[in-house]
Amino acid sequence: MPTDLNIMRGTAILVAGGCSVVAGCDRQTLKLDRLEGVQPRNVVFILSDDHRFDYMGFLGTIPWLETPAMDRMAGEGAYVRNAFVTTSLSSPSRASILTGLYSHTHHVVDNAAPLPEGLTFFPEYLQQAGYTTAFFGKWHMGNDTGDPQPGFDHWEGIRGQGEYWNPRINIDGQWQEFRDSTYLGDLLTDHAIDFIREQKDAGKPFFVYLSHKGVHDPFQAPKRYEGCYADKEVPLPVSFRNPFYDITPTPNKDPRTGKPLSGSDYYGEEMKPDWVKRQRESWHGVDYAYNGRRDWQDEVRKYCETLRAVDESIARVLDSLRDMGLDENTVVIYMGDNGFCWGEHGLIDKRHFYEESVRVPMLIRAPGLFPAGQVLEPMVQNVDIAPTILACAGLAKPEQMVGESFIPLLQGKEVPWRNRIFYEYYWEHEYPQTPTMHGVRTDDYKYIRYHGIWDTNEFYDLRKDPHELQNRIADPAYQEIIRQLDADLYDWLEQTDGMSIPLKRTVRPHGDHRNEGNY
Repeated sequence: MPTDLNIMRGTAILVAGGCSVVAGCDRQTLKLDRLEGVQPRNVVFILSDDHRFDYMGFLGTIPWLETPAMDRMAGEGAYVRNAFVTTSLSSPSRASILTGLYSHTHHVVDNAAPLPEGLTFFPEYLQQAGYTTAFFGKWHMGNDTGDPQPGFDHWEGIRGQGEYWNPRINIDGQWQEFRDSTYLGDLLTDHAIDFIREQKDAGKPFFVYLSHKGVHDPFQAPKRYEGCYADKEVPLPVSFRNPFYDITPTPNKDPRTGKPLSGSDYYGEEMKPDWVKRQRESWHGVDYAYNGRRDWQDEVRKYCETLRAVDESIARVLDSLRDMGLDENTVVIYMGDNGFCWGEHGLIDKRHFYEESVRVPMLIRAPGLFPAGQVLEPMVQNVDIAPTILACAGLAKPEQMVGESFIPLLQGKEVPWRNRIFYEYYWEHEYPQTPTMHGVRTDDYKYIRYHGIWDTNEFYDLRKDPHELQNRIADPAYQEIIRQLDADLYDWLEQTDGMSIPLKRTVRPHGDHRNEGNY
């Protein structure tokens, strides 16, 4: 257990123990195990909402998208190419980040139910190791009242989704309203930088959790970026027509353009789940995006404009750390809370196990801790964030956490690491388009098993079909692999106490989802 941490310019004598006064925490002292030979560092963790994995400038997915700060982090640190969440939904993913646990273990399986009792968030360990901790922004998990939560000495939180403009923020238990065209992302960044400066002046090690509302719908960029991409063409994803189905008398023509269809237009169509075909025509599909309020490509443009503000926030944090002389001893991690589809398989939104939904952007900058400019290939998940941040603070991960620190991978060390990831999503009353599902993915294959619906499961050979166009679930050549992945999936659930569906109370007893206003 640490008693002396040389993190700032001077030496701070620290006493472990205690909980956040702001949060009113009354918990037992947490067990802390020190990592030998590790120099603790300050940590800034920046989280965005609904930022998909490949919408970063240096990747070129959207040729006109500019993200200079993310590009800078990739060059000065590391780009984690294969970063995934265990559940592609805000609250479950955020709970996995904070606890290092799977959704079926922490039981935060939707965006509405209260937080279960007894969860421990990793910043609580940092507090007891002598760090001063602070949260800024969007909590969006469990009892999301905006009130302070355990693990943070300083708290600035919005309630629920909050507002992009003129926000109302709970600062250490007191609500404050900000006017005069205040943009939330700018305000949170200002306050996070002020907090860092205060800790530098006090000679204290710190942890900052900066959680942006961006880039969540409805997309609203600050005035300086509004409309900057208005005339840009959004490239269609390869799987935009998958599934493509047509009940007109001329199935050999595209009913939208009248042009003849090629063979590739039908890839996997006959084996795509029916729920995917139906969702294409819902508000989470390209045919009726967001209830038809705008063309979905206009939504993509506004999404990218809003993302510019998130990138600018990262730049301001990096520049401030440099100007304060803290950048060489501060780890900065950026990631998204879940992925997002923009037309892949005709879908918009997340929740499902397709690549665009489950993969997230992840960047880490830590001068001197590992060689800069590298691309990390092994599969990393959101459950690895807590152990990684604790390791940067010189702390071993608690035994209940299922993730691992990926710092040794960045240092080129030979350490045991996963060769597959597992996925889970549980049906939500408010969003009934997407069914309960479990899945497993290796570097080569992906298997998705649906629960409670009369439909087909899915299997993809990612080596030959990275865009998941051809569902090979019935292909005789893959049956042995499918059986093995199915067994792996059940083994994972049995070994991690995940064989029960974690049902949650709902406040909408009416069963007809076609008329939600009829209670």
